[in-house]
Formats: sequence, C-alpha cells, structure tokens
Amino acid sequence: MASLRRFHGNCLATTNMASETHAFAQTFSFNLLPNRKFTILEDTRILELLMKWSMLGRISIQAFNFDQVFQSYMKNDFVLDPCVKNNLLVLDSSGVWKPLGRDVTHVDVELVPCTKVSLNIFDPIFSSEIVHPSGHIAKCFHEVHLDFDELRMMLLEEESHNYHVVSPCDRQEFLFRLFKHIVLGGEICQYEDFVSPYIETAKTMYKDLVSVQKDSETKMISIVSTILKVSAYDDYGLCYPSGRDNEQTFAYLCIDPFKRHVYVLYHSFGIGKFSNNAVLCS
Repeated sequence: MASLRRFHGNCLATTNMASETHAFAQTFSFNLLPNRKFTILEDTRILELLMKWSMLGRISIQAFNFDQVFQSYMKNDFVLDPCVKNNLLVLDSSGVWKPLGRDVTHVDVELVPCTKVSLNIFDPIFSSEIVHPSGHIAKCFHEVHLDFDELRMMLLEEESHNYHVVSPCDRQEFLFRLFKHIVLGGEICQYEDFVSPYIETAKTMYKDLVSVQKDSETKMISIVSTILKVSAYDDYGLCYPSGRDNEQTFAYLCIDPFKRHVYVLYHSFGIGKFSNNAVLCS
C-alpha cells in the first residue's frame, strides 16, 4: 500500500426480472488511496481503547475512489468484483493481513440505514437507567457471564426488559451498529465502566466514514453516504469478511457518491494483534 495501485473490473449483476437472460453491466475503475488517514486509526487515545477492547490489529479501513456515477440501486454491481480481490485486505487465522485472493461466486449486500446527524439515538440508554446520570453503566446478573452489565444485556438479550428501549429502526442505523460493535469488542475485550468512551469512539468512527451535506436554504444537515454490509462466497462457502460467521466479524462499504470515494471498514473477531499488552491495560 506504499504507492497508488490501479485496478479495473467489470461488474455484472442480473436484474430482478423473471428471466435470468436480462442483465446489465456497469464498469467501475477504482484507485486505492493508501495515504488516506482516519482518526480512528491515528488518535493515540482511541488506539489505546481499541487495544483494551481486543480490536487493535484486527480492524482496518481501506480507501478507494471510483470513476462512475453511483446510485444505491447499483449496490450489487459495485461490490467485490474479481478485480478487487487483489487489493481488499483480510485477516487470516494466523493474524496476518493478506489480499482476499478468492474467486467470489456471489455476494450478499445489505443496505444499511444511515440517517443520524446527532447523538440522540443514545438518549434511551440514559432515560431507561441502563446508564446512570454520571455515565456509569449499571451492572446486572447474568447466568453465563460474570461481571455483566445492563448495556450488553440490552444489546444482546432479546428477553431483556430493556431490549426494546431502542427502537428496531434505530438498532439498524449505522451509528448504532458501530456503537454495538465497539461495546462488544473482540475475544478478550476489557469492558468499560462508563459509557462515554464507547459513544465518543463510535462518533469519531462515524465522522471518519460518513459524508454529510448542508442545504443552502434550510441549513439542515443530511447524510449523503450509502452504507453496504457485505458478505462474499466462493465455491466452498463464506469467504469474506471471514470463512467463519460471527456478528463481530464484519465488512461495511461506506460510499460517498459525490467525492466518489468508498471506505471499507473491516473487523475480524478474535484475539487482537496486541492482545498480550491489552490484558495489562486498565
């Protein structure tokens, strides 16, 4: 990634028409942008938190630009074309970053809602006393996990009395998904006693990945990015973002249609690269 690399590819997707003979092709030309910086991977304090949460060394953001107009209906044409496999990095079972390098047979693409321009999506976790006014996360009993708390209970357990304090629509929002991923962390995550590191990190990541615009007349801010959650398959099954399905292993494409940039947020669940150091952090 030390120099700019260029790759080309033809993206082919079938339409939703009954006949499989009707298809269209959309050609995108991509450039890898190796020098694009992201606060989430540069800020010392956030890096310390990622290490504590067992995510450091297992999370990455890659930046590309592209040369064609993008619309959300093109999502299946856009993602994981064979040309991308030589540039898209994944983490293997030994903890080594390498190109995907697989012959992808099909992809599952989920269009992720992304509309939030404030942090009020988190208000219910305060009003429901999942988090105390001080910001301290309320502890609770769990039959399996020791040292559990109401925040993780709300995120994970549908039977929890607090599960529905965040609406189903808001749970699908990209900002809330980032927050949930951060709270749950990696395999040997050390959890926070206060909620602010989670919210502030999610906010920083969101600002890194999502583009906004302001209406010149109303001065209202709106999101312009399209967010796609992607899973890819080869002849043997799931191969991206990993061969093993896990809620904390994910890949999101964050597409800015005006700048024609796409940011690939990737995380692979497991023991982080700096896990031995992370255990010592408090």
